[in-house]
Parts: sequence; C-alpha cells; structure tokens
Amino acid sequence: MTEFDYQEAFQRNLGFLNNEEQTILRRTKVAIAGLGGTGGAQAHAIARTGIGAFHLADPDIFELANFNRQIGATMDTLNQPKAEVIKNIVLSINPEADIKLFNEGISPQHIDDFLDDVDIIVDSLDFYCFQERFLLYEAARKRKLWVLTAPPLGFGFTFLAFDPLGMSFEEYFQFNPQMSDKDLAIALILGISPKPYMFSYLNKEVMQIGQHRLPSVGAAPFMIAGVISAAIVKIILKKQKQISAPHIIQYDALLNKYCCYNPRTGITGLWQRLQRNIMKKKLLKVM
Repeated sequence: MTEFDYQEAFQRNLGFLNNEEQTILRRTKVAIAGLGGTGGAQAHAIARTGIGAFHLADPDIFELANFNRQIGATMDTLNQPKAEVIKNIVLSINPEADIKLFNEGISPQHIDDFLDDVDIIVDSLDFYCFQERFLLYEAARKRKLWVLTAPPLGFGFTFLAFDPLGMSFEEYFQFNPQMSDKDLAIALILGISPKPYMFSYLNKEVMQIGQHRLPSVGAAPFMIAGVISAAIVKIILKKQKQISAPHIIQYDALLNKYCCYNPRTGITGLWQRLQRNIMKKKLLKVM
C-alpha cells in the first residue's frame, strides 16, 4: 500500500508555485463557513492546492435534494453531517491535514474558536443565513482577515473579496439592523447580481424567495471552487494584487457573458439606485 507523501502528492503544483510557496500553503489555515453546494466543492479544490489546515462549519446533514450540486451528497452519505463528510473528503486527499469541525455552524458561542489562528475565510453560508453572515464578517474585520465569497447565480457566479481594510460587507450591501428578512434578501440579490444575466433564462414561477426556495444547478459550485482556491493562493502568497469590494466579478457560462464591475460607492450610486428599484419591483412579484 502506497504511503502518503506530501511533497510527491503536490509536486505537480511546482512550476506555477515554488517550493517555498508550497510550504507556506501547507502551513495555511482556511476557515470555510457552509459546506453545501459551494462550500464542499471549495474545500475539495482548496485541499488540492496543498492547504494544510481547515476549520469547517456546517450544522446540516446531506439530503436527496442536495444531489444536483453538492460534492458530498451521495447515497452513501445520506443523513450524515456535512462537516464530517467534507472532512473525510479532505483527508482522502491530504491525510496529514489538520481539521477542526464546527458541527453547530456559525454561532456567537463559537465564532472566536472558528476564527482562531485562521489565515483567510470563505463565506459559503446558505443564502438566508443573514445573522450568521453579520457575525462572521464583523468578527473577521476585527481580526483583519480577508473574506471571500462567490454565490452561485444560475449557470454562473459572482465573486466578491472583502479586504479587512476596505469596504465592509454591510457597507457594500447597504444592510441595516432594521431591515426585514425580505429586504435583506432583496439587498443581497441586488448586490451580487449587478448584471442580472440569469433572469433571462430563469423560470420565476419556481423562485420562491419568501419560502426559502431558490433553484440551483451543479455547474456553478465547481467553477466557484476554482476561483476561490486561486484567490486564496493569490492573497496568501501575495502573487498578485487582489481586487476587493466594491469591485465585483460576474460570469455566466450558459450565456458566455463576463463582466468586471466597480461601483465605487457599493450599490448607493444614482445608476445603482435606479437599477435597484427596477429589480426590487421584479423580485417582489416572486416573493
């Protein structure tokens, strides 16, 4: 039986990375909040880069409804905790990986432990986890940690990186404590889809925001996983300057459309407010 050897397992990274950089990645700890469609695929891709330590948080179990998009969802893992399953996937790639699980998810009681000694954070929380996101981003900013997020949008995604010294999560989306869940949902959708590509092929009759039901497809999480893992390498190794919010990248593989968008005031500019009002009226019809 072949024994695991870290250098041999990740030697094909060399050429694009050097030995010193690979050693840095081996010593890097990534926190991933949410291990469903995007989070599970991201953990898998990040492990392939040779990242050596993980904090993984998710309170849910795998169900049949996850099969169309979640890398950990199989007949063998039905009803099993997502965090445990993703941990096993990471260990099957790198048996030496240091992994700490947070099966209760993101909570005030565990947020300090979740971010303890972490180098970078990935936000893959479910769309409706507003309070968990507020908690995560506030704690990350206090610790001066980058947070990366790439929500799926149909056959594509949006990529946002929050620099701890730049525009905050709340500032970008214009969230405030008085907003209802419906208003928070609308603000989140508007913030992650400055170019509403997916609405050209979305059947809005099955889009039930108020019932916490949104359509999804399996192509998006795997594109997202590659983008997030590359961004982590870029930031940790300082290989390139990482763009950050309010700069946003959006891509739709079905329509073959891509844009780099930079609303300098988040979504508060005149043109953004006009677009926001138009989109809000459309979204209210399906809620």
